[in-house]
Amino acid sequence: MTGPGAAEAKHAVRERIWTVLEREGAAPPGVHGHIPDFVGADDAARRLAALDAWRRADVVKANPDRAQLPVRVRALRDGKLVFMAVPRLATPKPFYRLDPAVLPEPFEETVTGSGAASAAPTVGVDELPPIDLVVCGSVAVNHHGVRVGKGAGYSDIEVALLIDAGLITSATTIVTTVHPLQVVDDDLPEAPHDFSVDWIVTSDAAIQCQRHCRPSGITRTLVDEGTAQAIPALRPYLRP
Repeated sequence: MTGPGAAEAKHAVRERIWTVLEREGAAPPGVHGHIPDFVGADDAARRLAALDAWRRADVVKANPDRAQLPVRVRALRDGKLVFMAVPRLATPKPFYRLDPAVLPEPFEETVTGSGAASAAPTVGVDELPPIDLVVCGSVAVNHHGVRVGKGAGYSDIEVALLIDAGLITSATTIVTTVHPLQVVDDDLPEAPHDFSVDWIVTSDAAIQCQRHCRPSGITRTLVDEGTAQAIPALRPYLRP
């Protein structure tokens, strides 16, 4: 589904999945409004690390949510350079540079939002190398790789910024780690600026998706003064 009804349909999907996760004890209470910190996140990270796409990746771009903390820790322990989005992309340089060669242990503390703020430098898009692997959080995802996030749109902006900079290309693999209950069979609503994932990884399965959808970059018509003030990296895209 695309078009004006997509936002309402996405919200309905989120509410359904959040409710199911809480009811089944697959995520802690209070998950509504968040990327779910799902049961089995550690196992999903281990399964992701077994993929060839992971082994080949030297540079990883990751989301800052608690659900993907095991992935960020595993990446650093495997010697990968990780760029983690600053929460809400609220700083002029919107990514933390997490280098395992210089980042203090324990990584479980330094790759959180608060830990990275005191232990890692922030960098701008122009300071990043090409990205081999993108790790994103999701609320729901289907077998085609269509995902629904928590509704803030930050992951889409991060990917679009890096596409515009030529740092994410068709060769970049995008993955999401989720609980099996977050993987749905039905169609999911989409917007033109959404991206799809190439792999869905749960605690007990790695699902390869075939759709491989990427936006062309930042949609300038969506960037207004308020958005550019909240996300300084979008200021160059401010519409006239």
